[in-house]
Amino acid sequence: MNREQLFLYVLLAIVTFSVFVVIRPFLEYVLLALLLAYVLFPLHVRLLESMSGQLASTRVAEMSSALVLILASFVVLVLPILYILTAFLEDLRSISRGETDLQTALIERELAEVAGVDVDIQETAGQLTELLFSVFFQDVSHLIELTLHVSLGVALVLFLVFYLLLDGPALVAWLADASPLSPAVSSTLIDQIDRTTWGAVVGHAFAAVLQALIAGLGLYLAGISNVVFWTIVMMVLAFLPLIGVFLIWAPAAGYLFLIDETGAAIFLAVYGLTVVSFIDYYVRPIVIDKRARLNPAVILVGVFGGVYTLGFVGLFVGPILIGILVAIVETFRQEYRSSESAETKTSDDRVDTPTSSGISRLPRETQK
Repeated sequence: MNREQLFLYVLLAIVTFSVFVVIRPFLEYVLLALLLAYVLFPLHVRLLESMSGQLASTRVAEMSSALVLILASFVVLVLPILYILTAFLEDLRSISRGETDLQTALIERELAEVAGVDVDIQETAGQLTELLFSVFFQDVSHLIELTLHVSLGVALVLFLVFYLLLDGPALVAWLADASPLSPAVSSTLIDQIDRTTWGAVVGHAFAAVLQALIAGLGLYLAGISNVVFWTIVMMVLAFLPLIGVFLIWAPAAGYLFLIDETGAAIFLAVYGLTVVSFIDYYVRPIVIDKRARLNPAVILVGVFGGVYTLGFVGLFVGPILIGILVAIVETFRQEYRSSESAETKTSDDRVDTPTSSGISRLPRETQK
């Protein structure tokens, strides 16, 4: 390595670190944009094929397709979350005013008899509502800062997704060309990353939605009200393996037990422990491992580590990063370890060949 190369490497490291420091406050939004663009790109290709003959140019069709998909993803992702937060706050306010279908008096009496705890549910709901409003609206400066940060992050996500859908393949081609790896190794690595990432994202999402729907069916059969709302909540929580939907159906079973619906409570508890948990223990590993080739324990570590580090985005980014690591190791094993083994075998063959045929080279006296 000469001085020019050393200087270039040092400069690259400094600039890379500086770029990371600049984007660090919005890192989760950048990762979310990359994830959305990756998931939406196959839909973008199909939608582009249907729109190409109807618009003036290919570029206009690409822009139109990207805008339609961004709007659709915004509706699918943001509106349910807003609905959950709004409905949750409204339910708390209804409980605090005593305008609820929950049998609060019976629950309070059962808790006092069984656990020896005196709980005023109406007062507790009112205090929780006031706490939430104070957290979000009391500190005006913090609220303005949070609103500005979220607004900039959402705008950044929208712009990044738009341009990644338009120029994503060119970016991947540039990265492959700029990589010091050979074209064959770069292609293999990209294929490995694509397979593991798609398996982690789609398998994780499919298992979460399926588990939420099955758990929602159990709530409906048990007689729980607002099943649609709780099913949507479970679709979000189901991305947390093992404990996600448990946070909903277990308290629901406890509520049924407290209001003397013992049969429904036992049914929901057994249903949750068997049918709902079946998704986590069997379906989720099969769906994810089929394409991503990741052990369920690895997915679990990636999910919890990602959530702790990056928040909600970490639900997907954590398993994906581990999947990319697995893809890199697998590519190294296939491309370099196998080539080293082949070279070693060839070298051994070359050494063994003279020995096996050396009899013919011995003096005739020895042969006799």
